[in-house]
Amino acid sequence: MIGLIGKKLGMTRRFDDEGRSVPVTVIQAGPCVVTQVKTAQHDGYNAVQVGFGAKKAKNTPLPMQGHFRKAGCDPLRTLCEYRLDAKPEFALGQTVGLDVFEGAEKVDVTGTTRGRGFSGRIRRHGQQRGPAAHGSKNVRESGGTGMHEEPGRVLPGHPMPGQYGNKQETKKNLKIVAIDKERNLLLVRGSVPGHRNGIVFIRRSR
Repeated sequence: MIGLIGKKLGMTRRFDDEGRSVPVTVIQAGPCVVTQVKTAQHDGYNAVQVGFGAKKAKNTPLPMQGHFRKAGCDPLRTLCEYRLDAKPEFALGQTVGLDVFEGAEKVDVTGTTRGRGFSGRIRRHGQQRGPAAHGSKNVRESGGTGMHEEPGRVLPGHPMPGQYGNKQETKKNLKIVAIDKERNLLLVRGSVPGHRNGIVFIRRSR
């Protein structure tokens, strides 16, 4: 089953049948265009490549312009390939929408988290701060990170300050709250990675 490329529009809330507030993320899922169809006989595996988001032709490399021209569509900004077990039943230039999630209850959403730059151990790893009185000098600094005489070094993977965010992350098994096919809107429960208007990749949960 193929997935869709979408754009995170933001968060809001919905009320369930019992009147409880449910936080949801609104995603513009598609419409996507099939830009390439791969088969096991020709390419060695079965897959479907879809594209999303308009892009100016002058900002598109010439090889990619020919790729989109072969599919019979205008240049697209984001491409994604979904592998299939059987031979694809899609055609070049076909528009794919939220119908691919017909009957699905949960989806997996992949996105790039918001970049927060160089951050300390408290913000990056959620560690506790030190005492703030009686001459303490490590209120927000790290304590001892080394070992005893043996092995006498900092082990790999120790929580330390460093780059925080701007990495690919996947939220799995997000419940579908509502689908609006007319406006290509998908509402899922909870949050998804990325900033507002960020690109996300959606697929049916396994």
